[in-house]
Amino acid sequence: MSPVIPFRRRSRYPRVPFALGVLAAIALGKAAIAAWMIWQRSSVSLSGQIIEVIDGDTVRFDGEVYRLVGFDTPERGDKARCDDERRRAEAATTRLRALAASGDAQLIRVACACRPGQEGTRYCNYGRLCGSLLVGGRDVGATLISEGLAHPYVCGATSCSPRRPWC
Repeated sequence: MSPVIPFRRRSRYPRVPFALGVLAAIALGKAAIAAWMIWQRSSVSLSGQIIEVIDGDTVRFDGEVYRLVGFDTPERGDKARCDDERRRAEAATTRLRALAASGDAQLIRVACACRPGQEGTRYCNYGRLCGSLLVGGRDVGATLISEGLAHPYVCGATSCSPRRPWC
């Protein structure tokens, strides 16, 4: 007597499990790529460089010097007009260093308020580029202003208003 082979009905859609597996693999791959890109953007530097704080509103990143926009801090050293300005400048610089060193800093280059063709030259911001520094998604200027270490300083399209005195 021959063995009885049970009858197995064929699936109407034999490739559905395979297609679902392929779609799941694609979705996981896209999620991994998106997570990696977010991690890369949130790091202090994509090229191994760090953000170096020069003073309360100026930083160096990747060989370029940036004037941070939207706020103004007191001048340091010989440029200060009084001892109070000098003390405030040191406090603003120290605070900006602490914010930038938090590990969640992101520098975004923005257009300077210069005449066309002068951005990055000595005729515009003393050769500095312009940028916004975000820490934890918040502009450092807002933090420094709220702590009394900076004044708001908003420029027009091609020029800036006079600076407020600190003394």
